[in-house]
Parts: sequence; structure tokens; C-alpha cells
Amino acid sequence: MVQNAIPNPLPDTVRAVRVASLEDITVETVPAPQPLPGEALLQPIYVGICGSDTHAAAGLHPFIDLPYWPGHEILATVVATPWGVPKEWMGRRVVVEPNLVCGECPQCLAGRYNICRRVAVFGCQTRGALTDLFTIGSSHLVPVPDALSDERAALIEPLATPVHAVRRCGDLHGKRVLVIGAGPIGLLTLVAARRAGAAAVAVSDVLASKRALAERFGATGTVDPTSGSVAEAAAAVVEVLGGPADAVLDCVVAGPTIELGVAVLTKGGRLMVVGVPAGNVSVPLNLVQDRELELVGNLMYTRPDYLDAIDTLLDPSWPAEDLITAVYPLGQAAQAFAAATDPESVKTLVRL
Repeated sequence: MVQNAIPNPLPDTVRAVRVASLEDITVETVPAPQPLPGEALLQPIYVGICGSDTHAAAGLHPFIDLPYWPGHEILATVVATPWGVPKEWMGRRVVVEPNLVCGECPQCLAGRYNICRRVAVFGCQTRGALTDLFTIGSSHLVPVPDALSDERAALIEPLATPVHAVRRCGDLHGKRVLVIGAGPIGLLTLVAARRAGAAAVAVSDVLASKRALAERFGATGTVDPTSGSVAEAAAAVVEVLGGPADAVLDCVVAGPTIELGVAVLTKGGRLMVVGVPAGNVSVPLNLVQDRELELVGNLMYTRPDYLDAIDTLLDPSWPAEDLITAVYPLGQAAQAFAAATDPESVKTLVRL
């Protein structure tokens, strides 16, 4: 039974985006979702399309099967609350934490539910929010401060991943950092590293436009890793940083980027795997062993990372909106995915 409802009757059907491949993205008409006790009914405002979405559509994501129904970067409004959901959520603007976890395994009980033994991701392994209406448990809702615009609030979920990775770097105050990749996650990792107190942050990217954006976002300097050999690129990074890196956050994760990351790290440094590799990647373990380097995986985030991301976006001193390069309506989901695959694109949003 619905405790509160939107003023107009709930529709019988809604539109939902189905992705079978990059060339087969359709808008289906499906039965409207019915919230169960403990679930809220939400109407999306913005849904972001991220690298995981485009990789999945291309058949390159190791953990998302096709077809799938996307939408895990979500800004939405609560439009109905059934029994078991506090009525104070009604009408609230929220972001959604998409980790679907068991709450019972040792990882969950230790507060590391992002690596729950049975974790699934809403909009990746389940039907997501690229639809007119969707339901999710109210425990996944995070309220959005009124001071945040819709556009900045749409970046909370993508920023939470860099916040999580930077936190796992350890104390970065006064440290030298390399961020590999200047896509949305790389640029937000740059912001998070600066906010964490890094003294110098270099950014590596193959595109001049992305390197220019990184400098606008506070990079100490940028490097084109394809302008010479790996050794030459590493030397350029060390020159920008004024010494070897204490931490490298690889937001691309391919053989050449791992090689570059290892090459620039100081002995005892940390290489953070932030991006999702399409498969196995070669790692120079001889150097990892000899230099006592740490290779650290990073998956998603937990609630404190969301809250830190909100605080970061409340700071108006950095141009978060500049990350948004395209906005499409739901009916143009195929065009939105095409735009998101453009190397010059940063963040593509679907507005409902």
C-alpha cells in the first residue's frame, strides 16, 4: 500500500532503456514499478553515463552481461513512500548509493560493504534508473543539500569513487601524486587528491583537450604519455612533480599505464587501481618486489565517501559543471551513449 503518492495517478507503464550493444540501444515500454515495503518510488532528474556503461555496451566490461538496463549515477526525487519508509523522504531530492549488499558477510560487518561477498550494483547487475520511475530500498537514499544545483548533485556518485581511492592512498599531505587519465573519474581524482592535501598532482592523458581541462582543475602540470617512450614519459612526470611520485592513481588501467605508474613511483610508493581493466593486465612484478611497491585495488565507495563527495561539491571554488559536456533526453539514449564514447567527451547526462 502506498503511504504517499504523486498528485497524478501512477502510470501503468514507463519507458526504460535497454542496452544490447553500442549499436542496439532501445527505449522499451515496460510495466511501471511497484514499490515494496521498505522501498521508495523515485523519479530521476539526471542519470549519468559513465565509462562502465560504455564499456559494458561495447562488450568489454568483465562484470556486466548484455543486455542490461543501465542507470547507477542517479539524482532523483522521491515521489512515493510505501510502508516502512519514513514519510519525510517524500518530495526529497536524493542521490542513490547503488551498492546492493548482503549486510551479513565479514566485509559488510567490518563496514567495507563495497566489497560485500555478494555485491551487485543497481543499474549494472540489476535494472537501473534510466527509466521514468524506479524503486530502491530507502537505506540507499542520500539527501542532497539545497545549496547544490542539480548539475553538481549529478556528480556526487562519480566523485565518490575518486574520494574512496584517494582515502585509501593514506595521508597525501605534502605528497607527490600522478593521476593517469583525464576522463571524468581522473579529473575528479585530481580534485580529490588536491583536497586531500597533495603538494603536487601531475595528470597524464593522450588528449590535449583533456590535459587542458586538468590544468583548469588544478593539476600542477600534465604529460602526454604517447609523446615518447615510457621512460621519457616517466621522466616528464617526475619533472612536473619535482621528484618521484608517492602515489599513482591509474584511472585507465592498461599495460602501458601500469608500466608508467610503476616507473614514476618512489620506493615504497602506492599504485592505486581505480579504473576497471577489460581483462588481465601485465604488471612488472619484479619492480613491485624490488622497490616494495604497493598495488591496491579500489571498488566503488561507502557512505562516508558519498558524504565527502557532497562536501567537495559544496565548495564553489572549482568548476564542477565544466565536466558536463552533453545532456540528452531519455528518448535519445542511443545518442547519449554515442556522445559518451567520444574521446573528447567528459561527462554525458540524461535528463528526465
